[in-house]
Amino acid sequence: MVNRSVKNLAKAVLPKRVVRRLSQNGADRQEGLPRFSAPMNGSAETLACCIAYTDSGGFCVPLSSRHRPAARRILEGSVYEPDTIAFLAEHCGQGDIVHAGTYFGDFLPALSRACAGHATIWAFEPNPENFRCASVTCAINALGNVRLANCGLGAGGGSAMMQVRSPDGRALGGGSQLQAGAEVLPGNLTVEVDVVALDDVIPPDRAVSIVQLDVEGFEQQALAGAIGTVSRCRPILVLETLPEESWFAENILGLGYRIDREIHGNKVLLPSP
Repeated sequence: MVNRSVKNLAKAVLPKRVVRRLSQNGADRQEGLPRFSAPMNGSAETLACCIAYTDSGGFCVPLSSRHRPAARRILEGSVYEPDTIAFLAEHCGQGDIVHAGTYFGDFLPALSRACAGHATIWAFEPNPENFRCASVTCAINALGNVRLANCGLGAGGGSAMMQVRSPDGRALGGGSQLQAGAEVLPGNLTVEVDVVALDDVIPPDRAVSIVQLDVEGFEQQALAGAIGTVSRCRPILVLETLPEESWFAENILGLGYRIDREIHGNKVLLPSP
């Protein structure tokens, strides 16, 4: 039987018909992991996932991603990129955090606790499955200061194709990539997603302390749509991938930023005093 804590959690966030599924023997288990299935956010597709707990909180992990590094760490009861999370928590100060590439929300409980009482986490996840799981992660941890959006960050508003599966059909999970070039991939590997400019989302009266982008090579486009916010707030930038050299020099280093350190492969850029 599924343990009582998971059943109580399900009663709080899921329809009764889904809770009944949780009580079934064997049918709701895959590789020893308790899971639930729920249509969310208007989607007609079933969400196959499991709830895992660590010292940081509860997480809704998509079963399709259980081979991915971040998912594996959570399922093992550990933390993915603990030093990155610690740095963000230590340096968020009194301002908001922009967290793009939210995946299933593995950073969110820790960041939510670290934020000042009036601060907001602006979280962006374009992959529909990942977004639905991140929504559950927010719900089961009661993360009231997180504003989660099912879209990616880019230079402007619109849509883009996102590769969500590898050619062999495996889910890319947190490695899902927005397609910036003209390459056309088979339809079974991609989904169309919304893209917004950060400057169109963050109100001008919000102070942003950190912009963290883990967007699988789409950092330049995301930053291009955030120049106004970066210029106004001069937040710490944490980038998984640096933009093209000349663009980066003109648009980011030109604002007085410098590369200070690297944490789990992420480059930390600090503004000049």
